[in-house]
Amino acid sequence: MRVVLAEDLFLLRDGLVRLLEAHGFEIAAAVDNGPSLEQALRELEPDVAVVDVRLPPSFTDEGLQCALRARRRRPGLPVLVLSQHVEQLYARELLADGSGGVGYLLKDRVLDAEQFTEAVRRVAAGGTAMDPQVISQLLNRGSAADRPVSRLTPREREVLELMAQGRTNTAIAGRLTVTERAVAKHTANIFAKLGLEVSDDDNRRVLAVLAYLDAA
Repeated sequence: MRVVLAEDLFLLRDGLVRLLEAHGFEIAAAVDNGPSLEQALRELEPDVAVVDVRLPPSFTDEGLQCALRARRRRPGLPVLVLSQHVEQLYARELLADGSGGVGYLLKDRVLDAEQFTEAVRRVAAGGTAMDPQVISQLLNRGSAADRPVSRLTPREREVLELMAQGRTNTAIAGRLTVTERAVAKHTANIFAKLGLEVSDDDNRRVLAVLAYLDAA
């Protein structure tokens, strides 16, 4: 699996290269600025891009904007964005086109090699990987009393958070140490309470949940 990596801090970039290569990824390019990222994404056509939000020369959201432009040129290009802090706007921009193959993680997550590389693979396969802190902020936004999310039981809320992160029923069952049948039941209850249409497609299900949380 070919990866284009963009990170301006040398030590972190070098560490990510080593980590990804150790887990079987091929680094097509490792760059440290927006123009180089733009060129690499255009010329190398990677299987997935792992991109720092803030890159030179602007040090604002240069990396994110380069990735979004690349997705407009090549719809569905898998992009995993890394950020120092949670910014809901970044998540919204990534999800705006309603397609999968996107992820948004805090940089702290790279310290867990298995979790990070699993997220890269999930995004590369067309799935979604959203940082738990992003989901937590979306869930806790606004007054709890006037939102349908408030009708969820504590267990349903746990399932919703894991679902919104991009996890399948199998993964959720493993995390919560319950059966897949129990997860399916919780999922059906969640969708009924939120007024969402149930889907067997994991990615469509995740996108529906994220769209609901973002709009609520």
